[in-house]
Amino acid sequence: IMKKKANEYTQLITYIFNKYYTKDCERVEFNRLDIVEAAKELNFDPKNIGDVVYSFKFRSDFPQEILDKAPKGKEWVIKNIGRAKYAFVATKCARILPDAMLANIKIPDATPGMVAKYALSDEQALLAKLRYNRIIDIFTGITCYSLQNHLRTTVENIGQIETDELYVGVDKNGLHYIIPIQAKGGKDELSIVQIEQDIKLCCQKYPLLICKAIATQFMADDVIAIIELALVDDEIKKITEKHYKLVPPENISNEELIQFTQSISNL
Repeated sequence: IMKKKANEYTQLITYIFNKYYTKDCERVEFNRLDIVEAAKELNFDPKNIGDVVYSFKFRSDFPQEILDKAPKGKEWVIKNIGRAKYAFVATKCARILPDAMLANIKIPDATPGMVAKYALSDEQALLAKLRYNRIIDIFTGITCYSLQNHLRTTVENIGQIETDELYVGVDKNGLHYIIPIQAKGGKDELSIVQIEQDIKLCCQKYPLLICKAIATQFMADDVIAIIELALVDDEIKKITEKHYKLVPPENISNEELIQFTQSISNL
């Protein structure tokens, strides 16, 4: 069943792309009605029209036929450009991948036992670990508070979006921050599209606050990658990245503390 659905999604997205693509273009626009019409033309009956777009936004690779038509040095992403309106856009980087060479930083695990026992390795479990261990505070150096999770709202020129969690924060100088979080567990990958949407959300809804967009992902052995990103010259760029490993307090030795202090003092 899953293979059949994936094959149908592939045919649908290829049909729509080819319908509007022109040679050497870097933007191909379409809308929700195009998906409905393509499904009728191909004799498919997708149960969730929106999932076709979501799948290629965040879960699945584009078909090779679409990949081959990307401009040199770029790859396609799908962006919301209004209510039920979308566009394939050529960009230099589509996915946000943690740096495998970064060293892990050990953090004493403050996750309540009941949460640790029943949490799964998914977005909700990751967000819970961030909150209980104050990892956003540690990473940013700002005192942060969870304002709302799974915030659904509408952003001008984008349409409806969902942010996994929204923090507010204040620093030692009294500056106020708005911190949108996108979290991924399992095999899902972080997309620049989500981060760009979060930044535009903050600019529109919280114009007086300083925005720090954060992407976070479970890695192997439950290591948590935290990445701050920003919109620079219309492109999403990494600003800072850290990898944290939650461990029992007794697993952090005095030798490790000394070593870490020395490494920081040498920076």
